[in-house]
Amino acid sequence: PSSAAANLRPGAEQKVVFITARVHPGETPSSFVCQGIIDFLVSQHPIAKVLRDHLVFKIAPMLNPDGVYLGNYRCSLMGFDLNRHWANPSPWAHPTLHGVKQLIIEMYNNPKINLEFYIDIHAHSTMMNGFMYGNIFEDEERFQRQAVFPKLLCQNAEDFSYSSTSFNRDAVKAGTGRRFLGGLLNHTSYCYTLEVSFYSYILGGPNSAVPYTEEAYMKLGRNVARTFLDYYRLNSLVERPLVPTPKTR
Repeated sequence: PSSAAANLRPGAEQKVVFITARVHPGETPSSFVCQGIIDFLVSQHPIAKVLRDHLVFKIAPMLNPDGVYLGNYRCSLMGFDLNRHWANPSPWAHPTLHGVKQLIIEMYNNPKINLEFYIDIHAHSTMMNGFMYGNIFEDEERFQRQAVFPKLLCQNAEDFSYSSTSFNRDAVKAGTGRRFLGGLLNHTSYCYTLEVSFYSYILGGPNSAVPYTEEAYMKLGRNVARTFLDYYRLNSLVERPLVPTPKTR
């Protein structure tokens, strides 16, 4: 098999990035961000090729399809806020959550799979920009390592705000994907909620708010994908177009 499929060969060790979106049906921007990630990863872009060679991306683009279909803002068909039921999802009442959680636990128990990232995409009705929520750990070094990805994303995406990114352990958020999986997975896994504003982001001064467009949301998704290149320091593997070297005097 070609080297492009090396990380998919039987028995090969896999680094997995698991991404979910649209658990809250009214948060439509999360679908556009997720679309940007998917479109980029399946493209012919040289960075996308390197990412496909080194990482396995598992994406569940819509965790609440019945809620979306019904036009609900936050709940599923049966009136559940699915993002509060990760601890014990019912296969009958929360089937999408149950299925995704089973898959994640299966991967976690597989010695050949390293589940390195879990990112759940949401939209925020009052804050501006894109930002993240992470978890709080007693282990200071793990806490510091968790800050690396959002810091790198901040360098790649002009609309992503590290200053709005926060790490918390609110009791009310205990049933969310980020909190539950942050407690379940081991110290080499990072779990985040990626939030993006419903309306705008700030460039430059405090008065220069730029309205989000579908394209800007998708661009944030592309930048999330590209950030894995920096995180894993794969930049040297990207085939760059040949440029004429300047003649030295």
